[in-house]
Amino acid sequence: MEYLKKAIKSPVTGEDDTQEVVKRMLSEIEAEGEERVRHYAKTLDHWTGSIVVTKEEIEDAGKRLSQSAKDDIQFAYDRIRRFAEAQLGSLSEFEIELSPGLFTGQRLIPVNTAGCYIPGGRYAHIASAVMSVSTAKVAGVKNVIACSPTRGDEGVHPSILYTANLAGVDTILALGGVHGIAALAFGLFTGHPADILVGPGNRFVSEAKRILYGRVGIDLFAGPTEIAIIADETADPEIVASDLAGQAEHGPDSPAWLISTSRQLAEKVIARVPHHISHLGEPNRTAAKSAWQEYGEVVLVENREEAVLQSDFYAPEHLEVQAADLDWWLKHLSNYGSLFLGEETTVTYGDKCSGPNHILPTKGAGRYTGGLSVAKFIKTVTWQRMTRDANRDVAAVSARISRAEGMEGHARSGDIRLEKYFPNDSFELENF
Repeated sequence: MEYLKKAIKSPVTGEDDTQEVVKRMLSEIEAEGEERVRHYAKTLDHWTGSIVVTKEEIEDAGKRLSQSAKDDIQFAYDRIRRFAEAQLGSLSEFEIELSPGLFTGQRLIPVNTAGCYIPGGRYAHIASAVMSVSTAKVAGVKNVIACSPTRGDEGVHPSILYTANLAGVDTILALGGVHGIAALAFGLFTGHPADILVGPGNRFVSEAKRILYGRVGIDLFAGPTEIAIIADETADPEIVASDLAGQAEHGPDSPAWLISTSRQLAEKVIARVPHHISHLGEPNRTAAKSAWQEYGEVVLVENREEAVLQSDFYAPEHLEVQAADLDWWLKHLSNYGSLFLGEETTVTYGDKCSGPNHILPTKGAGRYTGGLSVAKFIKTVTWQRMTRDANRDVAAVSARISRAEGMEGHARSGDIRLEKYFPNDSFELENF
């Protein structure tokens, strides 16, 4: 491999400072409750209005949107919901008799309350409202609470309010940042502490979710958005460069990686990315420029097998393949959040409306987890029941293993049942 462009920083740069700020804020909010949240809403977001968005405010938001905007939101909602419904259909409960009289099974139970974070600071993330809220509702979550940052004294963006309501949200909080996450986790303003927190956000939001993990569930450990593109000599350098620049506008710390088997293609892309960034308006242009300069990377590899190794090493959030023989890449790539095969699709489509969820793993987490899905809101739990006759074998084996482990109390739970169910029989209860 040869690095034609090497990143100056990595996705984990600057994490320590963020941790200290978030720990302090969470501690203060847990101790002081809603009063402290209101303080942060006022000082950080300049918001002094109602925290819980009213029904009238939601209805007014809908009136402020054009019919064309509503139609586009409906288009995205229909596809994202249908994909989530297909995911739900792929899950199943079952019952199996493992041995005579020993019946076991699996149940799928939705969590009671989901907290959905919908970014709305630099951009109004309409799609994130659909991705999180509708997926939770399809999973069967009874109580879905969303929060989204306010825009000074203007409140939550009307498109976010309209979209979250369309997706089936139960409550919307006019809160963002760490204090929004804390309100969801601690059940402030609603009385319903979240069982799981989902949704993308900045590094402070992501760190708050990480710290709270264990007390509540989270969708995944997320960081700044990432894109990797695998491109060979058949790729169009203008489209590759445009896609890299498009994702870099998310923020100044968003990695953009290119892996190519063609030096000519790679060099053309390096030359064209600044051109595509220059056409962005502010603050997007400055953010994308910093992201490309500090986090952008271009790797030249000898063949597609090496490309797979490098891509799986990155484990990128979004992975585009603009190369020949797409079925081969689908079969051999393993580590990614979501895969986009061919020039005809792009991360932008997945981000906004094409169907699969855009809340995806970053910072290498694609090695061990996928993105947000219906399954994230559902607990897979097991059950078992047993006839008395089945105890003859199971109780005896359990007692012997327990004694071998030195756990006499466990062993006696088997002994007492054997004595009750089979008073005239003798059993070997120590066999190790």
